[in-house]
Amino acid sequence: MSDSATLQELDERIAIARDNLRELTEQAAAYSGGEDEARAADRIAAQQEALDALLKAREALAK
Repeated sequence: MSDSATLQELDERIAIARDNLRELTEQAAAYSGGEDEARAADRIAAQQEALDALLKAREALAK
């Protein structure tokens, strides 16, 4: 796979992760109750970690 194809794939995955974070944040705003809020926070944190890893991989590849 060429670097440009890999960069394109990473860009697509980054866009998906950002969209997921937006949706999770909107859902979290609608939740009420400790357990729901904690679960939403955990999902947001996991998605943010995935996005951070993708951004780091893209940055390393782009150098």
